[in-house]
Amino acid sequence: MQTLVLVAEHPDFLVLNKPCGLNFHTEDGALGLVELAKLQFAMPLWPVHRLDKLTSGLLLLAKTKQAASEFQELFSQGQVDKYYLAIASAKPKKKQGLIKGDMLKARNGSWKLAKTSNKPAITQFFSYAVQAKRRLFLLKPRTGRTHQLRVALKSLGSPILGDQRYAGEAAERGYLHAYALHFVWHGEPQSFIAEENLDGEFAATAMAEQIRLLAKPWDIPFPRLGAN
Repeated sequence: MQTLVLVAEHPDFLVLNKPCGLNFHTEDGALGLVELAKLQFAMPLWPVHRLDKLTSGLLLLAKTKQAASEFQELFSQGQVDKYYLAIASAKPKKKQGLIKGDMLKARNGSWKLAKTSNKPAITQFFSYAVQAKRRLFLLKPRTGRTHQLRVALKSLGSPILGDQRYAGEAAERGYLHAYALHFVWHGEPQSFIAEENLDGEFAATAMAEQIRLLAKPWDIPFPRLGAN
């Protein structure tokens, strides 16, 4: 059984670091992250958000139904700040700002970004030219749509490295990592960073140096929504 990395434990929740390539839910007889966590930590756990199979990084699991309900309310009100790292091989259409548009179903379970904004997916981002044909992105989703970040970067002309569903260059893993979480829980600020799983090209010298400069992404002044 795969061992999951525990980042932090609170009386109300666990913070885990999901490996790339692990399904969130059990599929085809292979245990998903939630069931693995229940077995490893020998307790009932409730998922309150999810990560794609391709994505590594921070994931919250509630220890009680009450905590799960409270987290769902925090997420629905946009009170949980999530920060992701991604690597792309192509230069984006713009270096920073806002990616906004309605998410529409495309073929074979994929999605695409429309120019309309009736119920838009919203992502703020910065990008950094790190080395030849490699750019690091710091992403802050303000909504939580399926494949939102993957579609957002494709719309910029910079699909995520290893994300071949969305035209990313082939790689040994998908280079999307749920890097940090920041929220207030019962009056106490909570901040977490996932440094495990920053492997492969995330660990290359120049890339790792840039990531170290982003050690507290919640302190980075993202532009105001509506200012782009």
